[in-house]
Amino acid sequence: MPKGYMISAHRSPADPEKAAAYRVFAKPAIEAAGGKFLAGGGQIVAKENGVAEPTILIEFESFEAAVAAYESDAYQEALRALDGGANRDIRLFEGLE
Repeated sequence: MPKGYMISAHRSPADPEKAAAYRVFAKPAIEAAGGKFLAGGGQIVAKENGVAEPTILIEFESFEAAVAAYESDAYQEALRALDGGANRDIRLFEGLE
């Protein structure tokens, strides 16, 4: 079964206070759902229509697990804490077999 992934690519700088509140809930929620943080922070080179803002890549056991993590009550609590404080492109996708 292919792995599932979540990518979070920021479009502009996040509100620092709201982003900090979001992280308090988001990391534990994602890890409790089996998410493994593979990449984030560090240097960024944006190509084509990309934006050189923070990007995070998270791996899950399956595509269904990635979707369930995003839709979980715990992650939704993190989104409520973020409260519009970030302009992000979130994608949940299936890996290769």
